[in-house]
Amino acid sequence: MRIEHIRQRLRAAGAKPCHEARLMRAWTQVLPLDGGPRPAEHFLPLAVREALPALTDTLDGLARLRSSHPAEDGSVRLLVDLADGQTVESVLLPRDGLCVSSQLGCAVGCVFCMTGRDGLIRQLGSAEIVAQVALARRMRAVKKVVFMGMGEPAHNLENVLEAIELLGNDGAIGHKNLVFSTVGDPRVFDALPRAVVKPALALSLHTTNAELRERLLPRAPRIAPEELVERAEHYARNTGYPVQYQWTLLEGINDSQQEMEGIVRLLKGRYAVMNLIPYNTVDGLDFRRPDWERAAAHARFLHRHGILTKLRHSAGQEVDGGCGQLRARHVTVVRRRRDETAQTQSETPAV
Repeated sequence: MRIEHIRQRLRAAGAKPCHEARLMRAWTQVLPLDGGPRPAEHFLPLAVREALPALTDTLDGLARLRSSHPAEDGSVRLLVDLADGQTVESVLLPRDGLCVSSQLGCAVGCVFCMTGRDGLIRQLGSAEIVAQVALARRMRAVKKVVFMGMGEPAHNLENVLEAIELLGNDGAIGHKNLVFSTVGDPRVFDALPRAVVKPALALSLHTTNAELRERLLPRAPRIAPEELVERAEHYARNTGYPVQYQWTLLEGINDSQQEMEGIVRLLKGRYAVMNLIPYNTVDGLDFRRPDWERAAAHARFLHRHGILTKLRHSAGQEVDGGCGQLRARHVTVVRRRRDETAQTQSETPAV
């Protein structure tokens, strides 16, 4: 479901723009309709009020909590049921943040990522994306939303930008606190400057070596790191928001001193923040995270050379909640139960 589908249902029930705006604010901010100086019965037309229970059921069914997995750092990994029975992941982050998914699966195929192992299953509609925020806000405050969960937002650009526009307006989230993450799809650099709500940009870089980047991100656009940084810098200067570069530290692969010097070469003097994120180990993948002291030494080196750097814990380390892992475990359990049921039925003699 897309946001426009919700608006169409409201208009079909007789809602005017002022009614529509109030209802969208109530949904996205999880606000009661019976509060304030003008309760719903004094403001909304009768036909709209009569249509609300069915619409509310639809909205509540877009994203339902299946399970939550709190971590010691204050983050909470959420496994979320969609209306069609599929599941995605969201993450409540410390300091009132939320990471949301924009796709079911992913087509980029980053070799160190669980989400992309099965490819792209389907896109999330803009309403399904916003529903993750509404669900999270029923649990605690959300003042920042990052599009860094399952999927590549650039591959679902129209739905993601619709969600960002609603969250930045009726959702009352500051535009700089809406963060669009991408591996560097060129469509992003064309679309974001034209957007009504211009989010901050996060760019998954992971290496300064173009050949290594092709191996780590096999289906990402073939754009040299230097060109990616140049395009991102142009957007950052025009919006006033620094680019948030993402670098997943993989032991023995992209954690060398040579790579750190490459970061200095690329980002020196740029309007940028480098986020170093030690890898969150995934069962079945032959990648390891470097020890914390080595990662900290890299961060100190970058700081000394003028690169604003943050060494981040990947949320959910101790619950094995790296992006895609919760869903992968759930899918495995569902398949096992289905297979067991089928086997039991095949072994049951016919009467």
